[in-house]
Amino acid sequence: MLNDKTVLVTGASRGIGKAITEVFAQNGATVYANARREGSLEGLFHETANMRGKVIPVYFDVTDADAAKQTFQKIKKESGKLDCLVNNAGIMKDALIGMIDKKTTHEVFETNVFAVMELMQLAARLMTKQNNGSIINIASIVGVNGNKGQLVYSASKAAVIALTKTASKELTPKNIRVNAVAPGMIDTEMFRSIGEERVAERIENIGMGRLGTPEDVANVCLFLASDLSEYVTGQVLGVDGAAMI
Repeated sequence: MLNDKTVLVTGASRGIGKAITEVFAQNGATVYANARREGSLEGLFHETANMRGKVIPVYFDVTDADAAKQTFQKIKKESGKLDCLVNNAGIMKDALIGMIDKKTTHEVFETNVFAVMELMQLAARLMTKQNNGSIINIASIVGVNGNKGQLVYSASKAAVIALTKTASKELTPKNIRVNAVAPGMIDTEMFRSIGEERVAERIENIGMGRLGTPEDVANVCLFLASDLSEYVTGQVLGVDGAAMI
């Protein structure tokens, strides 16, 4: 589905980002996989070595604008194009109202919102020249419905949804599609960190009776990155198994 396509996936070292990278490589894409920590993608690189596509590790902090620009220059030089950007990198810091400080708010928005805006602009410049492209922003069910104790995180993901819808209106004339994916409760290391008792409680609130897998999210991203979704833009696709929050 992604033969000859060039993709950049941020936050690719684990969880949803890793699954997206693997599924895209399986489907023939050249995936520039991003992570902050040098060497953290070597295992993924070897795991995907025999797939139809290939994975190229690129190490930079998404909040570092200069490093991001250098990566896009590298992609342009090596591949000559960028067909898809997946803004997956994000952080989650929870705090109840009254316990939120400016540092926490700044850190979450710096990664979850400001970096997404910067990377979208860099991608749009390349995609405008080729008159084609797909941008996929990873939001969250809490950005749609909200959740107690997650005011900052839910606000950041709601901002991702708003900027997705706005960017889609601006970039559609250039044949660039912009969509968001809103995962629910996904079985990742980050989600499991809340403790098994709380995990069991959360599963009771999922209509399908199970946690989602990173591959569930990756498969929706595959659709949005492929030509199958060429008439889809400005949408927020929930991947939540009918979860209630």
